[in-house]
Amino acid sequence: MNHIFDFFFGQYSDYQTLDVVLEIVAVVFGFLSVWFSKQNKILVFPTGIISTLIFVYLLLKWELLGDMMINAYYFIMSIYGWYVWTRKIDETHVTPISVTTLKEKKISTGVFVLTLLFVFIVYKTFDKWTSWVAYIDTFTTGIFFVGMWLMARRKVENWIFWIIGDIISVPLYFYKGFTFTSLQYLGFTVIAIFGYLTWKKSINKSLQTV
Repeated sequence: MNHIFDFFFGQYSDYQTLDVVLEIVAVVFGFLSVWFSKQNKILVFPTGIISTLIFVYLLLKWELLGDMMINAYYFIMSIYGWYVWTRKIDETHVTPISVTTLKEKKISTGVFVLTLLFVFIVYKTFDKWTSWVAYIDTFTTGIFFVGMWLMARRKVENWIFWIIGDIISVPLYFYKGFTFTSLQYLGFTVIAIFGYLTWKKSINKSLQTV
């Protein structure tokens, strides 16, 4: 039994207690944020802001630059998304869930490519482009940047990007030694699948009532 525990959590023996507690708190608020997003609730943003702020601190300390930038970007986009979700398109309706337009698909492609270039430059600048983890980290950063931008604009396709990024992140974070965060992404994957189905159902229902 001890061998199993050490396999999953042995790496935490070298961590400060405060950092372990902060990671757990960030994971809890991260789960809440994704759950509220699935439910199409505005609380996705305040809970997400708390989680991302903690992760920015931890990831900077752990020198995981790509992951840190993801969370810093999440923080900024959470503020933007908070505004978009509450902005009224008329006197009674706020911004609805919708399908990504051709223009938004082009912008998403641009966001992905520019993110790859930016993260690569950061890694090279700090001389951290030293292993395959940097390649995966850069790729997932691009995926998550697009996913967050689409979520902020209330586009149903955001869930597809979250699902892909989350699946990749589960073994990646476990390999890095962050078991709690790895389990978080495993949970995120499940919620993201149901989130996509829920948002898709919402769109279909809206089309039927038009």
